[in-house]
Amino acid sequence: MLSIAPLWIIGRSNLPAKDLRELIAWLKANPDKASAATTGLGSGIHMCLIYFQNMTGTKFPLAPYRGAAPLMQDMLAGQIDLSCPEAGQTLPQYRAGSIKAYAVLTQKRWFAAPDVPTIDEAGVPGLHFPFWHAIWAPKGTPKDVIAKLNAAVVETLADPGVRQRFNELGHEIAPREQQSPAALAAYHKAEIEKWWPIIKAANIKLE
Repeated sequence: MLSIAPLWIIGRSNLPAKDLRELIAWLKANPDKASAATTGLGSGIHMCLIYFQNMTGTKFPLAPYRGAAPLMQDMLAGQIDLSCPEAGQTLPQYRAGSIKAYAVLTQKRWFAAPDVPTIDEAGVPGLHFPFWHAIWAPKGTPKDVIAKLNAAVVETLADPGVRQRFNELGHEIAPREQQSPAALAAYHKAEIEKWWPIIKAANIKLE
């Protein structure tokens, strides 16, 4: 495991809802008018918005985009109401006041935007969706090679300059106890067990 960064619920700057509770009420009142954007079928944003709908009892159409850049262009132009991207990718727009941020989908506030409430504080407890990053190797890679790679990565992640750069990108370095092959395998297994029922219920299939 390398790092973890939050996803967050964002909206266009002139969206009438002031906080997440108002946003949910607005979505329920305008199910045919609301619009949300993803970066494609099965993407993190797609899963996030499906999870959000399930947890809040809302329904709204999801428009797939070919990447985060065109998605943000349309949101900044006011053509898309909301999305759920990795927070670090849209932090500059939030700091500039070009978008609204309603909640980070984590249990604790995000260090890069401490004024934005957690999803629990905002009124939807348990809707957690950390976006994690890891290093993988092909199946069958010798264990001694894995051990050498792991040791090198652990050493690199402890470097102050590397940690600072990750923080600048909105990422927190994974805790030391998660920086091992066994810990990553256990975390990955837990993620599959969490998301697979949601994927099946939403009938999400790769095309």
